[in-house]
Amino acid sequence: MGKSHVLVIPFPAQGHVIPMMELSQRLIEQGVKVTFVNTEVIHNKIVTSNWINKDGVDDDLRHMVSIPDGLDPCEDRNDIVKLAKSISQNMPGKFEELIESVDKEDDTKITCIIADFNMAWAIRVAKKKGIKPAAFWSASVITLASVLSVEKLIDDGIINEKGMVLKDEMIRLSDSMLPMKPTNMFWVCFEDPALSEVAFQIVLAAKQASELTEWVLCNSTTELEAATFSMYPQLSPIGPLLASNRLADQTGHFWKEDTTCLAWLDQQPACSVIYIAFGSFTLFNQNQFEELAFGLELSNKPFLWVVRPGMTKETATIFPDGYMERIGSRGKIVSWAPQQKVLAHPSVACFVSHCGWNSTLEGVTNGLPFLCWPYFSDQFQDETYICDIWKTGLGLNKDERGIITREEIKSKIEVLFNNGMFRANALDIKEKVASSIAKGGCSHSNFNKFFEWIHEKDS
Repeated sequence: MGKSHVLVIPFPAQGHVIPMMELSQRLIEQGVKVTFVNTEVIHNKIVTSNWINKDGVDDDLRHMVSIPDGLDPCEDRNDIVKLAKSISQNMPGKFEELIESVDKEDDTKITCIIADFNMAWAIRVAKKKGIKPAAFWSASVITLASVLSVEKLIDDGIINEKGMVLKDEMIRLSDSMLPMKPTNMFWVCFEDPALSEVAFQIVLAAKQASELTEWVLCNSTTELEAATFSMYPQLSPIGPLLASNRLADQTGHFWKEDTTCLAWLDQQPACSVIYIAFGSFTLFNQNQFEELAFGLELSNKPFLWVVRPGMTKETATIFPDGYMERIGSRGKIVSWAPQQKVLAHPSVACFVSHCGWNSTLEGVTNGLPFLCWPYFSDQFQDETYICDIWKTGLGLNKDERGIITREEIKSKIEVLFNNGMFRANALDIKEKVASSIAKGGCSHSNFNKFFEWIHEKDS
């Protein structure tokens, strides 16, 4: 029986790369050969973060390769409009060339392509080449539901044919699904209309491409999103795709981790530490940043805070005068943390999060209550899950200036620490999710069925 050879291509953002790397690792553990395709810029970031060997090959079954995104090295990849247009214009041809090159040089031809939903053109390339395609969705499935319901949203007059909101009122895609605000749909909630337009074009392309695949793999579980999976039985939950069972558990991170925070956590009492991290995109203005700093100071509890470079809109992140001296050893501030290890640490009591789906899953699988601070896109839907459906956390309210004040932060932290309901609910959800990925669970069974489908050609 010959080896299966899968080509995996994520959208070039950390929240997309991480779960697809984990999916790749699970396939490799089953003996599947994986060629993982990043853009050159992302590939170099991962190499620099020391996750893979400098030659780009980690072992016999995993090959890390790259193709250009079409932008010059000096151009700003944070300009998503420019990046998305360049990707769609330049990468399909390079991707085809890569497939031909791999098939020519490798003794195992590519037999399946797993493409990020946001790289839908790769699915069309797979069909053109006669290769089995599968799509992968990295965010919450409620977010994907809005993509699959685009035609209904247009017919109902909720959005127009360019994806712009016509009626800003709460909607339900089905009676059993949670309500959503149209302005929180992930292609709408950008300040730049041009970016919303590009995002909606990606949505339309993804929806069309998904109809060309037998498999739409989702980084979620029926335990977390039962109503949505019930409405869309064609979707296959295989998550959460986390690597907590391995030493090298931070696959795909773009920044070097500061592991000194783990020794600091060892010195703290059990269930005492507030962990604060906002992912790779969230930006604060200086005023809001300082209110957060003061709120943590006023909490009078130990805290571990990830303050990555470029987290504030100003040129440099500036802490309030005398802040470091006042918090002393009670606070630990790092530029990037080994998050899964942090969240699994017994001293961590709660997670102040932007509610990105990867972070949400990491918090859920460690049974932690949340303090929710969403920034954009699907994060608002994830907050609704946490606060209203799972009841494992609290949201934060802004004042008349649009600021979350230090008093609001201090108050909500006190509620999380003093109300045992949030911890109890979080531990209950943790057990249910663990059962899904255990042998016989829904996610475990779906993954095995997918693996068998990949292997069918070789039997």
